[in-house]
Amino acid sequence: MEKVVKLNAQTAGRDKTARVLQYLSKVIWYKLQKDGKNGVATFQSLELQLSSFRKILRFGKCIDTIYSIIPLLKYDDPTVKVLAILGKLSNSIFLLADHILWIGKSDFYKVDANKWSRICSQYWLYSIILSLLRDLHEILKILRLHKEEIVPRGLETVPDIINCTYRAVICLQKYPRVTIDVLKNTCDVFLPLVALGYIKLSPGTVGTLGTISSIAGLIVVLKPTCKLSP
Repeated sequence: MEKVVKLNAQTAGRDKTARVLQYLSKVIWYKLQKDGKNGVATFQSLELQLSSFRKILRFGKCIDTIYSIIPLLKYDDPTVKVLAILGKLSNSIFLLADHILWIGKSDFYKVDANKWSRICSQYWLYSIILSLLRDLHEILKILRLHKEEIVPRGLETVPDIINCTYRAVICLQKYPRVTIDVLKNTCDVFLPLVALGYIKLSPGTVGTLGTISSIAGLIVVLKPTCKLSP
């Protein structure tokens, strides 16, 4: 119960919880629609309401994201520093575009919804790709620093592709912060790709990917030691 209270006391916790329910609603209404059952409109409405709720929770967060870049300027690892700064800049633009979209949908001011929706999805995609590059850098660094610990002797005789795959799997098992981040970003990267029309996935698949990445994000909120930082 303490974890539930702690989670609900944080804006990030409420956002992640709402995100899980939002994408889960998409999975449910798609399944109902596919089976020809009632309740599709109810869960579609719930998904929309949760999305709007999350937009309100995030309002103004683009400023916080920009401000969080300052400590990164002194970070030692130049690769992480560049990727993290560019990732936060992209995320900030994504959030700003998301704020503008919310203002337009709330009828406060007329905006070009298609234009800002595309900008929002593009910079969301950029931020995720930069995060995945950061994950790759972390995996390579772990393999380089802990090669003997991770890779048993004699594996050098195994074909390269199997060798690399084995190393990556072991690495992810031993370093949960990297594992969770890779899982979250890998699932998330498909969402803006679908929104931009680069690939086609069913609403059920999008909902499943979103739910998995949201649960991964929720784990990080509940257990901060699982967060990959900076």
